[in-house]
Amino acid sequence: MRLAVALWTLVAAAILGSWWWLGRAVPMPASPFAAAEKLHCVSYTPFRDGETPLDPSTRIDPAAIEDDFARLALVTDCVRTYSTDLGLDRVAEIAGRHGLTVIQGLWLGREPERNRREIETVVGLARQYPTVIRAIIVGNEVLLRGELSATDIAAIVRRVKQEVAVPVTYADVWEFWLRNRELADAVDFVTIHILPYWEDVPIPAERAAAHVARIRAVAAQAFAGKDILIGEVGWPSAGRMREGALPSPVEQARVLHDVIALAKRDGFDVNIIEAFDQPWKRQLEGTVGGYWGLFDADYRVAKFAWGRPVTNHPHWLVQAMAGMEFAAAIFLVAGFAGRAKPLDGTSKPARWFAIAVLALPAGMLIGLAAEDAAIQSFGFGDWVRSFAMLAIAIAAPIGGAAALVRRIPVPAFACVLARGHRPPAGRLAYGLGLLLVVLTVVALQVALGLVFDPRYRDFPFAALGAGLAPFLILAQTQERRAGPRGVAETVMAVLLGASAAYIVFNEGFANWQALCLAAVLAGLTMTLLRSRDAPG
Repeated sequence: MRLAVALWTLVAAAILGSWWWLGRAVPMPASPFAAAEKLHCVSYTPFRDGETPLDPSTRIDPAAIEDDFARLALVTDCVRTYSTDLGLDRVAEIAGRHGLTVIQGLWLGREPERNRREIETVVGLARQYPTVIRAIIVGNEVLLRGELSATDIAAIVRRVKQEVAVPVTYADVWEFWLRNRELADAVDFVTIHILPYWEDVPIPAERAAAHVARIRAVAAQAFAGKDILIGEVGWPSAGRMREGALPSPVEQARVLHDVIALAKRDGFDVNIIEAFDQPWKRQLEGTVGGYWGLFDADYRVAKFAWGRPVTNHPHWLVQAMAGMEFAAAIFLVAGFAGRAKPLDGTSKPARWFAIAVLALPAGMLIGLAAEDAAIQSFGFGDWVRSFAMLAIAIAAPIGGAAALVRRIPVPAFACVLARGHRPPAGRLAYGLGLLLVVLTVVALQVALGLVFDPRYRDFPFAALGAGLAPFLILAQTQERRAGPRGVAETVMAVLLGASAAYIVFNEGFANWQALCLAAVLAGLTMTLLRSRDAPG
């Protein structure tokens, strides 16, 4: 018992230390703002509580816009919009009441009738609110989406310019401006988007501001004589890594501090994307699409304060305590299992050390797995997968501890699933075998998704790693049984191993999230390859 308590103490200390390191507050540069100074402009879309512009029946409550603008007026003097439908035609009216100006967006796409309505509405708003609407953006990333030609866009820009008294521009990713330079002749100023995270070669956060400065200089040279507005620049606070570009609250705060300080130093204007997190974007861009806001979606609270330290895990102490308690539960289960079937004296210390090795990753990862599940789950299928991974991450270490102490082997897939074969001995063995089957299926679904459609997919290494740890330890500590290896295990192992290698190749060694997931897949591959005792 003393050995078990001592080992749990060491495991608990390691869990607490790990979470302290993960949750530590990272200092930020000094605030780039003078007293009472505000952001130049921020992108604003109002959707919340399941609302989405992808549903044409959506209607935005003006009271929600009022609430948002009361918050935004404290941090900026301007909002940029993208369309006028779904109730967004009220933005200019409400912005005026809060002392905000508007860079009014006009949505262009493949539908001529919708384009006509947008043009007419924006022209009317510009005439009705001449002191609120400071500029009009005719179309957003239309060239990127391939919905209209540069010639078509230029013609619409010129048409709008004839009917309004405010400057008119078009907005797109900087590469598409360089490919369609003739558009500059039609606009009053050039609006480019620079998103270091989404570049074809992703830019890490520490180099993002320098990248923005370099691209702006290229645009200024290409469009000499035209003012340049950086119409979108920002960084996500959650989601999957792209090479060395890590979405996190710390990285988001660092990038925005650096970019705004750079803009002030060099005297150019930037519009930050975006005001509030927009969960609906996760349907199009994966988890990362929903986390670009300065404010969170649910509580409309700022994610960081300018010039103050930022943490990636504000609830790290709660997660650490949960991990320590989970590790304690694993030790307690092992203790009760040992009483039911006493261990021989020579193997008891080694078994307790094995329990400690099992409890350590489980306790470290369970809090991160729960946090990731809440962030990464959007649709019904995502929640089902996240629930399955969390259930395995909790059940497998508990069952694995009992099996380790009582020397119960994990049965082959065929013994668990196939009719007519001898069943595994006991409910514990059957339950562990079923958990391993489900873990393997879920891991393969994750792995193949990252092989064939990786751009927007996450790396759920924490939940899968916590679920794998007991099976990996059982496979390495128990005697290797005789008999043939199951066909299912062999096929799964080959697919998982090949997927792990491809993920590392495709994502690059700078992507530590991908490396962690690949390591989990490799560990699962090793576990399956050690499986024996399949029916002949």
